[in-house]
Amino acid sequence: LTTMNTKPHLPAALTAVILLLLFAGCSTPPVAEEPQESTKYTIEGTEKFTFLDKAAPGYLACTGLQDRLLPDGRLEVVASVKNRSAEPRKVQLNCVFKDAQGLHTGDETPFQTVTLAANATEAVRFTAASPVARNYTIRVRQAR
Repeated sequence: LTTMNTKPHLPAALTAVILLLLFAGCSTPPVAEEPQESTKYTIEGTEKFTFLDKAAPGYLACTGLQDRLLPDGRLEVVASVKNRSAEPRKVQLNCVFKDAQGLHTGDETPFQTVTLAANATEAVRFTAASPVARNYTIRVRQAR
C-alpha cells in the first residue's frame, strides 16, 4: 500500500481556486447603475429645514442652504431643493425668520409653490422683511 501525501499540493490548489474566483468576478459585464445622490450635502435632518408632512421626505431633499446679509441688513436665504423621484412634484416652501438667539421675529414669508421636474433641483429665494433676522427655518410641504 502506498500512502498519498496531499499536503504539498494543498496550497497550490487553494491559490488556483482563489485566482479563478477573482477572475470570474472580473469577467461579468458591468451593470449600469443609477447615479446615487450624495448625502454629504443633504440638509434634511437639521433645524434649518423642516418637513411639514410625512410624504415629502420620501422624495424631496434640501441639498444646500445659503444665507447672506443684504446691504440694508436684511437676511436673504436660498434653499436648493431636489426632487428625488422620477415623477414631477409640486411643493410649497416658506421661511420663518428668527433673531440671533433663535427667537421668532414675527417675520414669515408666504408659501411659494414650486414645481420640480423629475430628479431636478431648484433654488428658492427668501428675504426677511426686517434687519433683525439672523437665523431661519425653511418649511416644506406638498402643494395643496
